[in-house]
Amino acid sequence: MTRYDARRSGARAARTGWNGSRGIVVFGIVRPCTHRLSEGLRTEWMAHLCGLCLALRADHGQFARIVTNYDGLIVSVLTEAQTGTTPAGRRTAGPCPLRAMRTAPVAKGEGARLAAAVSLVLASAKVRDHVADRDGLLARRPV
Repeated sequence: MTRYDARRSGARAARTGWNGSRGIVVFGIVRPCTHRLSEGLRTEWMAHLCGLCLALRADHGQFARIVTNYDGLIVSVLTEAQTGTTPAGRRTAGPCPLRAMRTAPVAKGEGARLAAAVSLVLASAKVRDHVADRDGLLARRPV
């Protein structure tokens, strides 16, 4: 994928890789086709999304929840697909404003914690990219 293709698709491409090498890192390319998801798959997807958000809060604090994204979420989905779904892998979360104050089953465990770490790393790379590109909120130095 070229930088032009990434920008055209609405994704965000970085100049350098996570280790400083030249390359392309694309942010925001993973999106669910919500109109194609069955009710069961939609519930599973939301369980992983809410599990990621709650894992970020539990491991890294309330403010870390702002880095919840679909790119990190896919790690939780793939981890659970490899280990298998068990009743111990879910818990019922309390009411949340983003779920219209309803409770919901959410993913828990190592997949959600790994996804939380990936989301934080991606957020760090995105901030570095904005600094390097001098765009976004970091376009100019604060006064």
